[in-house]
Amino acid sequence: METPGSKRLLRKKSLSRSYDENLMDDYLDNQLGGSTRKRFRTKQELEKETEKEAMIALSLGFPIDALHEEERKANVVSQLDGKEQNDYIVVRNHILARWRANVQAWLSKGQIKETVSNEYGQLLNSAYDFLMFNGYINFGVSPPFKAQMPEEATEGSVIIIGAGLAGLAAARQLLAFGFKVIVLEGRNRPGGRVYTQKMGQKGNYAAVELGGSVITGIHANPLGVLARQLSIPLHKVRDKCPLYDPEGRPVGDEIDSKVEHIFNRLLDKVTEFRQIMGKSAADISLGSVLERLRQMYTVATKPEEKQLLDWHFANLEYANAGCLSHLSAVYWDQDDPYEMSGDHCFLAGGNWRLIEALCEGVPIFYNKTVETIRYGNDGVEVIAGDQTIQADMVLCTVPLGVLKKKTVKFIPELPERKLKAIEKLGFGLLNKVAMVFPSVFWGEDLDTFGCLSKNSATRGEFFLFYGYHTVSGGSVLVALVAGEAAQSFEQTQPSTLLHRVLSILRGIYGPKGVEVPDPIQSICTKWGNDPLSYGSYSHVRVHSSGSDYDILAENVENRLFFAGEATTRQHPATMHGAYLSGLREASCIYRASRGSKPIHNPRKSFRKVVGVSDTLVNLFKYPDIAFGNFSFVFDPSNQDPKSTGILMVTVDSFSSELGDDNGKVKNTQQSDKQPLKLYTTVTRVQAHELESESEVGGVESQLKYLCKSLGLKLMGSDSFALIANSLISNVASRRARVRNRRVAVGNVSYK
Repeated sequence: METPGSKRLLRKKSLSRSYDENLMDDYLDNQLGGSTRKRFRTKQELEKETEKEAMIALSLGFPIDALHEEERKANVVSQLDGKEQNDYIVVRNHILARWRANVQAWLSKGQIKETVSNEYGQLLNSAYDFLMFNGYINFGVSPPFKAQMPEEATEGSVIIIGAGLAGLAAARQLLAFGFKVIVLEGRNRPGGRVYTQKMGQKGNYAAVELGGSVITGIHANPLGVLARQLSIPLHKVRDKCPLYDPEGRPVGDEIDSKVEHIFNRLLDKVTEFRQIMGKSAADISLGSVLERLRQMYTVATKPEEKQLLDWHFANLEYANAGCLSHLSAVYWDQDDPYEMSGDHCFLAGGNWRLIEALCEGVPIFYNKTVETIRYGNDGVEVIAGDQTIQADMVLCTVPLGVLKKKTVKFIPELPERKLKAIEKLGFGLLNKVAMVFPSVFWGEDLDTFGCLSKNSATRGEFFLFYGYHTVSGGSVLVALVAGEAAQSFEQTQPSTLLHRVLSILRGIYGPKGVEVPDPIQSICTKWGNDPLSYGSYSHVRVHSSGSDYDILAENVENRLFFAGEATTRQHPATMHGAYLSGLREASCIYRASRGSKPIHNPRKSFRKVVGVSDTLVNLFKYPDIAFGNFSFVFDPSNQDPKSTGILMVTVDSFSSELGDDNGKVKNTQQSDKQPLKLYTTVTRVQAHELESESEVGGVESQLKYLCKSLGLKLMGSDSFALIANSLISNVASRRARVRNRRVAVGNVSYK
């Protein structure tokens, strides 16, 4: 997900080179008058402070003098449009400003009470709880927040499908709310469509964004908050963006300004057109209207003007990850009023730094491609491969492209209105050629430059280049491919694509006497062929509207919830939109667990993992090593002493050693009359160490040595099967092969 913050203003006037997030702290300190503790202030000072706090709340999406729609639904005041509501708004704005002044620290009710009169205590509680449980304050990855996490789950259980920004945001919030959470991720990494790849030479790698890249609009952006909490510098994307014609010649300022003006006037005329036509224009594409207007007003008729106008159209297709012929003329820009203001920024070191921080403390299981989701009155059941996991609720954050392909089966089927919304919304492509060069030949002062195409059909091919040399740790240049060109891009050999890119670059810089070397490494993305995304990000297609985003966000029976950039009407196709949708759904799940249909007997754990547990039982029929209560199985093809196998401990009753922090029991469902079987992973070396310990002590001594000396943790079969599925399957398959070979040899008759 990577879009410019504005679908109209493409290149703004040059400002300062870098954006300093710490300026926000100084800005708020000045506005709030330094110390926030109670002190005597004049009426004028109080009025000024209230006005400033109201502006901060406005930047965060709250009305200045009214309640947010969600606040109305939450009944934050007993009576609307009166003094109580006005007082509530002042308190709410004050809380928002206080937290934004220092996002590194947890803001408590006690701190707010220091600056709010006691007579507003009830409103303070109402405002604080709303902001807290809806993800407006105290969210993120600041280290002090760990102390606020409950030690044990007090709410129900939630399965989250997808470890992208939406899934990770929801997981952290739900854990903070006291839910039991696991995240199932189909890839072998977190981040989803946010993907930072290490490229270059050994010892000199660069961090390169193959997916979502630009933080679009830093003011009030939650990703900016995360960056501040982690003290990660942000680099403002500089506005200087020279354009070059298909022959590599610079585009003149005069024609550049002329065609940019034509482009913006055409978009103005589109707005007038839809105001006249109303809903009857719902069947018309933005591309057809723009072309008709261009012909009607006979503008951009010369070849060089048409090529330049096509460049702006390509940038528009980049913003929407869709061809202009697919975009709705009526609703293509329906999210414009909600755009984040401020500079567009790169994150120093790559967006993986945010992903890595969000993953901390979250139980994520990789290579778990979900195939089926069952939901109903008794809870939910998620099937991934040979595993079945049950919980109270499930949050689905898979991309819209996956929902369109119907690779995930829902039982029962999704409501008809949701299926129609999935079908109507668009999900397009943006691809990249990422290159690491020996040097920054394009110039240290450039973050972007553009290239025109001779033909409209290929206008999106390598139309824009991003230089990441300021933040990546290397000489990184990324060429973007949008529109129709992004589709054909995926059917072309990477070597051919790289040759085309280098030809363009050498055509631009060769005449300047600048040598363009071969890249050290290059990668061509193919997001459309990725079975876990099937595209890049969403847009409003012909026949669809912003309301389809709302429908996609609706939960089903308070059991099945949805998040992701395609579920937010206000911020679709953005990284921050995905993150905010995760916070939103965490709040929805929290309310659903306490709402009109309460969850009876909430599951504090995930009770079933079907399939793998049976494999475990069969494995230990023939252990490789066995002594006393301990049995071990290993991969027979790997005799490395450090190779990992499986340990099963059989105990008749709970040992004190199994219940402390050194070895928590994860599953205690067996009857007291049956021996309890607990599992963990172990190396061959550790197995022999335990065997040596058995010669000098009993079971208690061995368990103590296992838990305290070796640091191993035992768990029940279901929990162990959940986290060690790959190991169990690998050991089982290897041992089966060995047995099969033995049987085959035994059946051979030599004549």
